[in-house]
This record gives sequence, structure tokens and C-alpha cells, in this order.
Amino acid sequence: MLGKGVGGGGGGSRAPKPSFVSYVRPEEIHTNEKEAAEKEVTLHLLPGEQLLCEASTVLKCVQEDSCQRGVCGKLVCTDFKIAFLGDEPALEGDETQFKNKIVGANDITLHCVDQIYGVFDEKKKTLFGQLKRYPEKLIIHCKDLRVFHFCLRYTKEEEVKRIVSGIIHHTQSPKRLKRLFLFSYAAAAHSSTPASPQKHTVMFDTLEDWRGELERTRGNMKYKAVSVNEGYRVCERLPAYFAVPAPLPEDSVSRFQGHGVPIWCWSYHNGCALLKMSALPKEQDEAVLQTHRSFLDGVYRVIHRPPYEMVRTEDLSSNFLSLPDIQTAYSKFKQLFLIDNSAEFWDTDIKWFSLLESSSWLDIIRRCLKKAIEVAECLDAQSTNVLLVEENASDLCCLVSSLVQVMMDPHCRTRAGFQSLVQKEWVAGGHCFLDRCNHLRQSDKEEVPVFLLFLDCVWQLVRQHPPAFEFTETYLTVLSDSLYIPIFSTFFFNSPHQKETSTGGEGLDVPSAPLHLLTVWDWSVQFEPEAQTLLQNPLYVEKPKLDKSQRKGTHLKHQRQLSLPLTQSKSSPKRGFFREETDHLIKNLLGKRISKLINYSDELQDNFREFYDSWHSRAPDYHGLLLPHVEGPEVRVWAQRYLRWIPEAQIPGGGAGALASSLLGVMEEVRRLQERVGERPQPGAGAGAGAGTPGLPRSARLSSLFPFALLQRPSAKPLLPTSGWKALGGEDDLATREDEFVDLGEV
Repeated sequence: MLGKGVGGGGGGSRAPKPSFVSYVRPEEIHTNEKEAAEKEVTLHLLPGEQLLCEASTVLKCVQEDSCQRGVCGKLVCTDFKIAFLGDEPALEGDETQFKNKIVGANDITLHCVDQIYGVFDEKKKTLFGQLKRYPEKLIIHCKDLRVFHFCLRYTKEEEVKRIVSGIIHHTQSPKRLKRLFLFSYAAAAHSSTPASPQKHTVMFDTLEDWRGELERTRGNMKYKAVSVNEGYRVCERLPAYFAVPAPLPEDSVSRFQGHGVPIWCWSYHNGCALLKMSALPKEQDEAVLQTHRSFLDGVYRVIHRPPYEMVRTEDLSSNFLSLPDIQTAYSKFKQLFLIDNSAEFWDTDIKWFSLLESSSWLDIIRRCLKKAIEVAECLDAQSTNVLLVEENASDLCCLVSSLVQVMMDPHCRTRAGFQSLVQKEWVAGGHCFLDRCNHLRQSDKEEVPVFLLFLDCVWQLVRQHPPAFEFTETYLTVLSDSLYIPIFSTFFFNSPHQKETSTGGEGLDVPSAPLHLLTVWDWSVQFEPEAQTLLQNPLYVEKPKLDKSQRKGTHLKHQRQLSLPLTQSKSSPKRGFFREETDHLIKNLLGKRISKLINYSDELQDNFREFYDSWHSRAPDYHGLLLPHVEGPEVRVWAQRYLRWIPEAQIPGGGAGALASSLLGVMEEVRRLQERVGERPQPGAGAGAGAGTPGLPRSARLSSLFPFALLQRPSAKPLLPTSGWKALGGEDDLATREDEFVDLGEV
């Protein structure tokens, strides 16, 4: 037990209560400094990474029940990360083999820091700006939901000031774009980092990429790829190349500066298409309204010939979620997982489901899935084109259009297809990753986890239909973590124009040539081949290849190939895009919010329910339309991402990791039996098993925290804490008291 007499510079005038238990005895704190320096763990710096400040004799705390234990080491801050270097090496076998080569277990990238707290005389306070007094303990909450505790009680006062001030300044203060580590790394690694192949991921930065996608989806019959925005001379928020309706004059894009122009997203096999449009500015005169009305009428009269005259418009800005709703819900939701210690976990455990429901995060996920199913029903069952409308078509349009394609296009459920989808709809689509992730720390109001919401919705589909996806939930988890690793350019710009103008070399050490930035899709930068096998789903059912005789019959013109039996449509001839709805659409685009008057919600609700129930009544086709269950218990918490750092929430010997280990073992055994009996295994059979099985630890060490942690010793705290019994009142009348119904749901 470390007593009050042990001094430290960062603790203030009063020493705290002697509650800290360390692996290092008090008399060893200073006498072993020379020995610690000799056996100190080396700090590995990336190209271009610079050490900013450091502090020795820092204790990284391990929170467990009411007592605290710690490991002594050094805390450092660079222009890329905060890192803790422990004096004691990790025991052999304590670490999982699923290690990130860029970010270690004790590393926090500066962009991953969410909030910083200090403990002053056992009181926790938020730290920001200039400090008059420095804390005795530093608590860091991360955006990937990790929580780090560093005790500074035994650190020299000058080092405490230096490390705390440095961490606060480099994580909380506003930054300039060119000062991000992304550019330092690219400049330093410019000559040594080869351009790696993307493994068939389409980047959608050339005209050929868009033409290839149009050909793949057979959308080239009605749509065309254009280069009118080449050099971003028309609109900076649009990509240099994109697809529009074939009869659309290219000068129309210039006339409206990208606003009010339908942009092609994807085409279904029956000829219907999914489009998006950014709304016109609200203040427009009558002449502009009339011009835009005539423009839209002319375009759609040519494109939508029978039987595809219908176009349904979805104004996501008025009749769907709002960005403040998403931000507020996630802010409440993430607090359930930012647990400081075991005692806090058990104290909140009794009301966890109530807190979960009050956050509304799962309800938002359910609404996103329902909206995507509604759009899928229009495209599939009603053969109706869908036009998504949003102010800039860069947030909710990206979310809904991506979900629809994951549900309806089996190519988007492969790894290469999913990565291409993210490139097309999010990166090229102009989603403001720089603002939505708040990488520059300039506006907390702009920080909205729209992309994380999309990944959470995709996880619901992956959990419900595992054989339909080539990737695993671990793939989605590490993809969400990659949002905050500033060596990849994928999630660090607001638009392709911003990326292109920022990488020209101005103001950098290598101004003669543009910088070549890495993309997140090169997974070899982060993981070894053995670890990458955990990103591949061994249960994925590949689409059988057709022989030549079958292929000839597939090259047909668009025809009505519905996934469901055709039902009677209640649509009225007056509900066409070119008739009375045109005037309503123009007014709606200008922000007069009358979408409820033209949404005919009762009819849509009936069609949605019939479509939804009919699909779920049949066996799913993993290479066709795929719908999720959206009933209450079916929308669950993404346990691997949100609970992976909480040992108390683990399931020893269970969870997805243990299931994957058992399945891989069975697949490997099948492969060996096939070899033993002389059978020739089918192509791809056991491909993931043979490579992945050696990377898995013993089943006895697996838990639901795998692959991010191995089995940890569970806390001895009772499932219902003492505070919970007190909340129930006295024990004498428990037998006579009426039962209270509590719907805990299912997580």
C-alpha cells in the first residue's frame, strides 16, 4: 500500500487517501529509475512522427472493484499518438495475435481522444485550456470506447505539467488541415511506401470507374457518366466524375451548380434506379423555379417510359432523421460503455436497459433499416424509381442509398464490393468526414457519427444473415476504428476536391510532386496475413458460377424480375412525377416542408407490411434481396464494438469468437477428412479454415471479447449489487409486494 508520505509533484497540496496498490514498492520508485531506463521499452515512431513530450514514473491503472492496481512506465505524446511504455514486458501468451501494426494496445491516436478528465482530491473534472492546477490522475475517454487511467502521483511536477499540457493542447485545441499527421506521414514515407494494390476495390476517381459500374448494374441504358465537373470547375462538393440521366444536357449541371440535378446511385435488375439530389437554395425567384420545373419534367419524360413512369421522392431532410437527433442519441448511448471502474459498471447494471432505451440509439437504427426497406419495396415490388433528396445529399442520402444497395445487391456484400460502395457513396459522394469526425476540433456541433450509424445498420444485417456476407463483424469493427487513424486518407477529407487541393505539396517538404496517401483498404498496413483471416467470413456462401450455356440466357434486356409475387398496386395515375407532384416537389425542395401531404403514408405502410411479411415468410436467397428483421428484440447492441473493452461484460467461452473458432475447427476437420478419403475438395472449401485456425488460441481462452482480448478474470462482484437491493426497499415486504414488469428486451 502506498502511503501518504510518498510524494509527487502533480498531486496538489493535499495527498489523497492511500488507496492505490502498485506492482512497484514506494522505496523502489526512485532507486530503480536507472534500471528502468536501461530496460525501457523502445518507442517505435512512424515515418514523420515526432516526440513532443514525455513523463516517467507514470502508473497505468487497472481498475478492478474498489482497489486499483497499476503498471509503472513512461507516458509519451507524439504528433500522432499518446503511448504508454510499461517497464515490465507482457507475459508470453497474454496478448491476442490480432494486433494492429500501427496502433498498439496502449496507444491512443490524437484523433481518437474524446474527453480528458483530471482527478483532484478524488474529484473528477473535465480538462481543457490552460490549467492553474494539475491533476494527480489523468483519465482519457477514447472514441473507440476505451478508457485509460494514468496516475501521476509519483511523477515529477515539471513532467506532470509538460505531459498534461501537451496532451490537452494536441488533442483539444483547433487544428489546421495541413497540420494533421496525415501529411507528415505521407511526406516522410513518400519515397519508401509503394502504392499497394486495392484488391479490386473501385475508387471511383476516374470516368472508367463510373462507366464500369453503370455496365455492371446495366444502368448504362438510361444513364451516362459525365466529366463536366473535371477539375471541379462546376461544383467543389461533387466528384470530378459521376453519372446522370442520359438525356440530361451537361450544361444543366453548370447552370444549377450541381444543385437540383438528379445524380445516379445504382440501378436494379428490373430497370428501376436509385438517385439522389441536393436541394436548391431556399431563396429562389419564380424564374429559377420555372426553369428548374421545366428541366426536371423534360428529363424524366424521356427517361421513364412505361412501365417505369413512377418516381417516388424521399425528402430525407424533412420526413426522416435529423443530424442533431443522431448526435444526441449517440452521446447518450456511448456513456453506457465509457466505464471508469468495475464498481461503476455494477452500479449502473441494474438500470442498464432503461438507459439504453432512453438513448434512442437502437430506435434510430430501426428507423434507418425501415426507411431502406421502404425504398427497396418501391424499387422491387412497385417498379418505381426513387429519388432521395437532402440539403447537400451528403449525409442521410449516403446512409440510405448505401443500405439499400447492401440489401439489394449481393456484390455489395463482398469485401471488394462493400469497399467500392463506401468509396462511391461516401468518399466520392462528398460525405464530410473531416467535420463529422471532428478531426480538426473546430466545431463539436458538426460531429455526428453518420458513418458509424451506417456500419451499425450493416452489422444488424451481418448478424441476422451471416452466410450472405463475405466479411465478418470484426471487419466492420476495425473499419470503425480506422476512422481515427490519420495515416489513411479515406476518412480525413470533406470531399474529393479538398483532398486533391490539399495533397498538391504546397507548404510541405516535398513540394515538387503531389503526395500519395494511403487508403484504408490496404489491410496489410494494419494487420498481418494471419490476423486478416479474421476479417474473412468462412461461412460465406459464394454465388455458383454459370457455365457457358447458362450465361447466354442472362444477357437480356431489362425485364420485370421481382423478388416477390406481383401484388395489386393501388397507385393512382395522378401520382406521377410529371403531373401534379412536380409542383409539390419543387416547393418541397425549397424547404416549405409539405412532404406529409404527398407521402400517402397509409398506402406505403400497407405495402411495406405486405412486402416485409411476404419476404420473411420464405427462405432467404443470399444472392438476392436481403431484408433485416426490424422488430424490437431483433435490433441489438453491437456487442463486439461497444463491449469489447469491459471485462465484466464478457461471456467466458462464448460469443461470436468462440463460435467462429468452433466453425473453423469443423471446417478444417472436414477438409482433412476429404483429403484422407481421396476426395477433391470444392474450390474455396476450407480456404479460410486452413489459414485461420492456427491463429486462434485455445478455446478455453476465448470469450466474447475475442479477438480484441483473450479471456480475462471476471470480477467477483455479485450480479445484483448492494445498491440495487437498497433501491428495491426493505426486504420484509418483498413476498407480499406485487411484481413489477420490466421489459429487458434482448441485447
